[in-house]
Amino acid sequence: MELNSVKEIDVVIVGAGPCGLALGCDLARRRVRALVVEQSPALFPGSRGKGIQPRTREVLDDLGVGDAVREHGGPAPVGMVWQDGERQQEHDMFRRASPTEAEPYGEPWMMPQWRTQEILLARLRELGGDVAFSTALTGLDQDADGVTARLSTGSVRASYLVAADGGRSTVRRALGIAMTGESVDPAPMLVADVRVAEDALDRLNWHVMSGEQGFLTLCPLPGTADFQLVAQFKEGEPDTSQEGVRALVAARTHLTAQDITEVLWSSDFRPRAALADRFRDGRVFLAGDAAHVHSPAGGQGLNTSVQDAYNLGWKLGQVLRHGAPVALLDSYEEERRPIAADMLGLSTRIHRGEQERGAATQQLGLGYREGPLSVGRAGALHSGDRAPDGPAYGPADGGRRLFDIFRGPQFTLLAVGTDTGLPAFDSGVVRVHRTDAYEAYGKGLFLVRPDGYIGWAGEDTSGLAQYLAPLGVAAITRC
Repeated sequence: MELNSVKEIDVVIVGAGPCGLALGCDLARRRVRALVVEQSPALFPGSRGKGIQPRTREVLDDLGVGDAVREHGGPAPVGMVWQDGERQQEHDMFRRASPTEAEPYGEPWMMPQWRTQEILLARLRELGGDVAFSTALTGLDQDADGVTARLSTGSVRASYLVAADGGRSTVRRALGIAMTGESVDPAPMLVADVRVAEDALDRLNWHVMSGEQGFLTLCPLPGTADFQLVAQFKEGEPDTSQEGVRALVAARTHLTAQDITEVLWSSDFRPRAALADRFRDGRVFLAGDAAHVHSPAGGQGLNTSVQDAYNLGWKLGQVLRHGAPVALLDSYEEERRPIAADMLGLSTRIHRGEQERGAATQQLGLGYREGPLSVGRAGALHSGDRAPDGPAYGPADGGRRLFDIFRGPQFTLLAVGTDTGLPAFDSGVVRVHRTDAYEAYGKGLFLVRPDGYIGWAGEDTSGLAQYLAPLGVAAITRC
C-alpha cells in the first residue's frame, strides 16, 4: 500500500497484528477511513498466539471470516505426557463442551497466529482497506482537532490514532504511559515453529515432555505441516538458532536433531504480566499487547486483544459516522481495562498451576454489567451480558440463527416473546427482529450492541430512546 495514495484518514492504526487487523476490518465495514501501518515488511511469521477461544470465534464470525477460521484451524489435540522416551498418559489441558443453542463454539480452536493474520488481512482487503508495510511510526502530535502521525514514509493527519503495536509499543512510550506488572516466571522460554520427520512423531497429540531442565512441548498446528515447540529454561539462556533448536529437542526428547527437518521461526521471551496505567491519552488509544501483556498460558493475550478492537471499533464508528458524542469513547477504557486486568490474573494463575484451563478461559462469561453503557434487565439477562445465540424464529427466517441477525455493524433490537411498544428505526443503524420466547433470554426487549453485548434491556420501550441518543441513534418513530 502506497502512503501517498491515502487521501483522507479518520483513524491511524499502528501495528498489523491480530488486534490492528481486526480493528481495521471493523472500521472498514463501518466506512471509517483507516490507515494500518506496520514497520515490518510483512506480517508476523510465527505461530505464537495459536489458541482462538470460543468468544473470539464469535467475533471473527461477525467480522466475516468465520468460514476461513473453520477451514484452516482445528480443535486442540489432547495432551500426551512422555517420560524417558515412553508415552505415559493422556492429559487434556482444556475444558471441552459440546456446542449449544446459546454457545455455538464449545472449545478452543487451534490456528497459528500467522494464519489468523493472513485471514484478517485478506478480509481487510475485501473491504477496501490494506496495510502500509515497511512504515514505522517515528513520532506523533495531537491537538484538539486531531493527531499528526510522523511516519518513516511521511506524515499523515487523522482524527484518532490507535496503538496496536505490541508489548514494546512505540506509541505507549511516546505518550509516557507506564505499565504496571510483574514477572510471572523467572525462567526464560523459547518458542519455535518446526517440522518433524513423519515417522518420528505423530500429529494426534500435543506432546508434553518434562525434565529437570524444564518442560518442552510439541503441538501440531492444524492446517499446516508444522509443530509449535515451547520450552522452558530453568538454567541458561535459549539458543534460538536452527542448530540450537535442534540440539534442544535432541537433549530433552527421544527425537534426534535430524528429526527436526526445518526450523521455520524461533524466538525467546520471559513470561510477564503487565497492564497499562491507562488506555487513552486524548485522541490516542492503546489496544492489545500495547495495553496489556500476558503469559501465554491459557491463551488469553491474542483473544483479549481482538476483543479490545471489537469494543473500540463500533464506538469510533458511531462517533465518526453517526454523530455520537465524543464522550462515548471514554467507555472504551472503562469497559476494557477491568477485563484485561482479570484476564492477566487468569493467565498468571494458569501459568503458575494455581488454576486449570476451565470455562473462564473461553471468555464467554465476560461482560460489562458494571460498565457505563449497561442499563436495565429483562427475562434471564442483564444489560452488559453477552447476547446468546439461538434460533431466529422470525418470519421467513428458515434456518437462520440470532448470530446471523446480529452480524454486521448495526445495533439489533431483539423482541423475545413480546411485541410491546416496538419502534421502527429509520436511520439504518438499528435492526428490529421479533422471535419467540427463548429460555436463554426469557421474555423482553433486548438492545444488542454491535459487539454482541446487551446494552439496554426492558419489558417495554420506556427509556430506550433516551439510551440510544448518546450513541448516535436518534431517528426513532413508532410503528
